[in-house]
Amino acid sequence: MPRVRGLTIVVAEASPQRFRTALTMAAAQAAMGGHARLFLDAAAVVLLQAGSHGDEPDLRAAGLPTVTDLFEEALGLGVTVGACQSGLALAGLEASTLDPRVGYGGMVGLLQQLGDDRLVVV
Repeated sequence: MPRVRGLTIVVAEASPQRFRTALTMAAAQAAMGGHARLFLDAAAVVLLQAGSHGDEPDLRAAGLPTVTDLFEEALGLGVTVGACQSGLALAGLEASTLDPRVGYGGMVGLLQQLGDDRLVVV
């Protein structure tokens, strides 16, 4: 079986729909045996706060996984998630208030670790 190239996804804005798409892509990548990583840049870091998605009741009523469900599934599949340090500061958030499975750093570090991953920005 051919090696699956890694996938790094940058979430560029505080859009629950874009975060949902990024989580879906990352989970699919991990399910196929590839490395997947999400990086929430700048204003997008607020999406890591519980209750920030707004779509939970509507999706659950339609029988679809919520953003929270997708987040848990992605992490369970080995997807790594990171938050932008500058974005945390701009939002007035402390890294310690986020899920402990979420790392934090900056764009330079992300790009230094990119290797041959495909890079997608949503």
